[in-house]
Amino acid sequence: MTRGKPIWLVPLFLALLVGGAGWWADRQLRRTIQQELRGDLQSTLEANVTALEIWMENQQRIAAALAGEPRFRAVALELFERSATGLTNRTAFAEWSRQAIAREQLADRLRTLGYGMAHLVSTNLTVIADTGRGRGRLGEQVFEELQSKYQELFATGEPILITPFKLRPPENQRRPPPPPGEGPPPVRFGPRLDGTNAPGTTRREFRPFRDLAVMQVSAPVKDDQGHTRGALSLLLNPDAEFSRILSVARSDESGETFAFDADGLMISKSRFDEQLKKLGLLKDEPGTVSALTLQLRDPGGDLTRGFEAGTNSTWPLIHMVEQAIAGGAGVEVEPFRDYRGVPTVGAWRWLPKYSFGVGTKLDAREAYRPLRLVRNVFSILFLLLILSSVVILLLSFLQVVWRRRVTEAELKARQLGQYQLSEKIGAGGMGVVYKAHHALLRRETAIKLLLPDRADRDAIARFEQEVRLTCRLTHPNTIQVFDYGHTPDGIFYYAMEYLDGLNLHDLVHRYGPQPQERVVHILRQICESLTEAHGVGLIHRDIKPANVFLCDRGGVPDIVKVLDFGLVKQINVQADQPVLLETPGADGIVGTPNFIAPEAIRDCNQADARSDIYSLGALGYFLLTGKEVFDGDTIAELCRKHLDELPEPPGKRAGKAIAPELETLLMRCLEKNPAARPQSAAEMSELLSACRLPEVWTRERRAAWWTEHRQKTTTLIEPVFQAEPAQSPKTVRIEFADRTP
Repeated sequence: MTRGKPIWLVPLFLALLVGGAGWWADRQLRRTIQQELRGDLQSTLEANVTALEIWMENQQRIAAALAGEPRFRAVALELFERSATGLTNRTAFAEWSRQAIAREQLADRLRTLGYGMAHLVSTNLTVIADTGRGRGRLGEQVFEELQSKYQELFATGEPILITPFKLRPPENQRRPPPPPGEGPPPVRFGPRLDGTNAPGTTRREFRPFRDLAVMQVSAPVKDDQGHTRGALSLLLNPDAEFSRILSVARSDESGETFAFDADGLMISKSRFDEQLKKLGLLKDEPGTVSALTLQLRDPGGDLTRGFEAGTNSTWPLIHMVEQAIAGGAGVEVEPFRDYRGVPTVGAWRWLPKYSFGVGTKLDAREAYRPLRLVRNVFSILFLLLILSSVVILLLSFLQVVWRRRVTEAELKARQLGQYQLSEKIGAGGMGVVYKAHHALLRRETAIKLLLPDRADRDAIARFEQEVRLTCRLTHPNTIQVFDYGHTPDGIFYYAMEYLDGLNLHDLVHRYGPQPQERVVHILRQICESLTEAHGVGLIHRDIKPANVFLCDRGGVPDIVKVLDFGLVKQINVQADQPVLLETPGADGIVGTPNFIAPEAIRDCNQADARSDIYSLGALGYFLLTGKEVFDGDTIAELCRKHLDELPEPPGKRAGKAIAPELETLLMRCLEKNPAARPQSAAEMSELLSACRLPEVWTRERRAAWWTEHRQKTTTLIEPVFQAEPAQSPKTVRIEFADRTP
């Protein structure tokens, strides 16, 4: 990815913009849809209720007109008069009433008006006549649940409408069917009042009586003085009129309007009867309908999508029915479950005059379909833009990799001044390292390159700082820089001595904890390098195993080279001296968490030469034990331990005996207070040389080790620029806000 041109951020920004626009559009569209839904549901409900009220008022007017029609009224008053004197022979009375009704052609007139049957009910709530072909309920009391309505009619003298109910068979017909295989015995037709049967007649074969759903409209029959003598009741088929009126204004594919009573029982027919049978809410039998059968209860989940619930009697009433029964009227556009468990929106109203409620509803999936479509469109756009951002980022990365490989290929094919590049031997965050040969001196050299794609101003400044600071140091234990420059096409480089060996991290990783005499030998050489650096006012700030190289050089085995002065800080600067570049970020500190001194964590300005002594002690601890001073899962945890916890002595940590003077010295280096540590690298070197050790790391032992392990070592150069091992501690910048207080 080209520095300064993160073009992959463009589609990402557009994706965020589309996401924000989608969120705003979603809210606005949802609000608009809800407003329209509220109006549509309310309008549909009002239209249905108005049509239903008009129809019911018309039925009452028709019943009142028939009850007041002179010819019919005369017959009815005569029947009421005769019934009042007592029915000496019910069969004879029934025959006489049918003759009177037939004479006036009342049954034909009712059929013309669309009524299948009519009853005459006396003031003692007894059915004294009907227009049916059979006896029906002649001579029986009206149903108990309807008696209060008839008493209201007789008290007020006004017509009434009785909502749908199930018509039960007369008492004398309520008996079970005959056993299978047995025919019905002949029965005399019609019992007399004295309990005998009329001679010579037999009953027809038994046919079970099916409960029928009916509704009634009743009007008072009054005499000439205006006294109510009884009532005319017209029986209606709810499916033919009542349910049909509610189904006229059905909306869309899932909308329906239905009526229900005070117990939450549906008294009109649902449009989903076939589905209700499949869901087990209705019996799957011919003729079974939802009217007067289905309880409008919430199953707790969508049954149409496989939800399983308990028995219907334990479910609460659905929201709209519960609200309506409480006497309310309202509209709900936030989804709630209907009797199938399907999320719906709806409106409801309770009709106190008729003691039932009316509700209209629509599936939420259908109601919010436009919103879902808009969401899908914005989601697709958002995902496409995110995908575009990822693709562009990937292509940018591949382009950078390709350019780097091309650059490296070009470098291999040409010279940088007097240096002929041969092979790549390392790579890191700032650049790559090549093995090269000086054309005239015929000397192997390491060339560190800062590639153009990484060469921003800060990187170049740090690159130059590393060169200048390293060039100021000439001690044999410090890496030597020979040359510095840049090519016409912007590739910065510097040449340094080529080292053949391994760093201390790899040494411990491959061969385990080192003998204490060898550790002292290594630490003294590091002290010599630091003594020179501290003497000219430079502190390293990143002493760690990966930055110390061990090699066999010039016939002298176990030579130490201190690397990576890119994080060096200059101290004790005179007013007239140029100030070297500081690590970027005034509020940040740089170092490796496993080896950083406590004062550098608190305030980077407090770091001095004694901070390097702390890191040197942590390095010695690592060489002796094979483990860092503290273990932690996070940088914050490691920093807190460096600030607050006392380290475990290295002998105890390693489980082996260590010379007391050496162990004590390392623990002094790890003191939290810098004043308690050795005050300089030179003092540290003297203290190391004074340690009494059981053995000596002689030249012969050093040479023998290198002879034995030379073939196992890997040719490395400045490991900080290589792909470090998985367990190698990383150099990180800890921001001021992340420091442990």
